[in-house]
Amino acid sequence: MRQTMTRSLAPGRALGLAALVLSILHNAASAQTPSTNPSGDTPFNSMAIARDQTDECRVPKPPTDLAETAYLRNGYRAILRILIAEEALASETCTCLLDQFAWDQALAALPRFQTSDNPRLPFNVLELYAKADALEAQVVEACAE
Repeated sequence: MRQTMTRSLAPGRALGLAALVLSILHNAASAQTPSTNPSGDTPFNSMAIARDQTDECRVPKPPTDLAETAYLRNGYRAILRILIAEEALASETCTCLLDQFAWDQALAALPRFQTSDNPRLPFNVLELYAKADALEAQVVEACAE
């Protein structure tokens, strides 16, 4: 009798498993498609990266031909941010100075910020970003007065 019950339960389990698989597939098919919308409505499974906010006076990402690696490009971006903030503080201006600077100036300023003779790691990007953040905060504070 026990074998008869086991055999009669097997088709029921298979049917239940099939129903579960179908409901999972249905839910997966009707799930929201990933988008690049940076709002809070972006689904967790989205791999899309939100675009940088467009701020007219924010130093843009450097062009890829500026330097071989992203590490170097990020360092040059921080250097340019520092140069712009230093000029704003020195000239006591609260207007955007971004259009007065070029990537060549960041490259030329490298010796001032260089911390190593290693051409692949000539500076500490985290320190450069911290310095740029601090100087930009000084500019914001000075302009708020």
